[in-house]
Amino acid sequence: MHELTTNHNKKSWKVWWNLLRPHTLTAAFIPVFIGTAHAGFDAIHIPLFLTMLLACLLIQAATNMFNEYFDYKRGLDNEKSIGIGGAIVREGVQPKTVLYLAYAFFGIALLLGVYICANSSWWLAAVGLICMAAGYFYTGGPVPIAYTPFGEIVAGFFMGLVIISISYFIQTGTVTNDIMLMSLPTSLLIGAILLANNIRDLDNDKVNGRKTLAILVGKNNAIGVLASMFIISYGWTIVLIVTGLTEIWTLLVFISAPKAIQAVKGFIGKSEPIEMMPAMKCTAQTNTFFGFLFSIGLLIGYFL
Repeated sequence: MHELTTNHNKKSWKVWWNLLRPHTLTAAFIPVFIGTAHAGFDAIHIPLFLTMLLACLLIQAATNMFNEYFDYKRGLDNEKSIGIGGAIVREGVQPKTVLYLAYAFFGIALLLGVYICANSSWWLAAVGLICMAAGYFYTGGPVPIAYTPFGEIVAGFFMGLVIISISYFIQTGTVTNDIMLMSLPTSLLIGAILLANNIRDLDNDKVNGRKTLAILVGKNNAIGVLASMFIISYGWTIVLIVTGLTEIWTLLVFISAPKAIQAVKGFIGKSEPIEMMPAMKCTAQTNTFFGFLFSIGLLIGYFL
């Protein structure tokens, strides 16, 4: 009996963990790290950093839950769907439970936002609400952003430029042109995660009436766009160094380049979604490793 209970608890834990879609959470915490690192180690307000980090993780997780709920309601997901949490279609969790949990995560993020605003600026309340609205309407509402060719742009803008800028602002009280220019690689790599997802789901999305960028340009061209996003991200890092906006230590990001190459190669010649999962994983890992290495490069530059 004890063994059965233990196995059930492990399964239950895994269901809720998968619902968060942990492989996507890199898009939430990497921008916070970069914006905070650029503020300089001596200037970092640890409670604000941790609060911002948790709020972004909650918003990203809630966005994933809205995705799970609305895609189910529209009939896009079934028990054979790849890349979803599967709590509803495979594990029997009630759809309303997923929806209410997403709202609860948003609620907690709002409370954390009050603390952030009280210690920085109340103007951030408006920015935060817009970010949350983008998360909801990514798959919610009458015309979900995810069903259009603008999903990658919206995700990259809010999770890259906006989150990096906010993370920098709450530490320094200002937003500079430098921080916005520095956000470009991360914005592109977050968009790349969405593009990789849409390349994998291209056939199913087309059947269900979506008009994603991958569908618009075709699979082969979409892979080319993905490769271009990687190339620009690494190339822009060199531009940042040459123009003096970052130190030479940010060249550490090139350690992550093999993952980007592996991601592109992983899509070429593949037709089944399950075959493209490793390429998707490599795309997310590229964002993670690139972001960590970029942040470390910034911090080393401040120390030396």
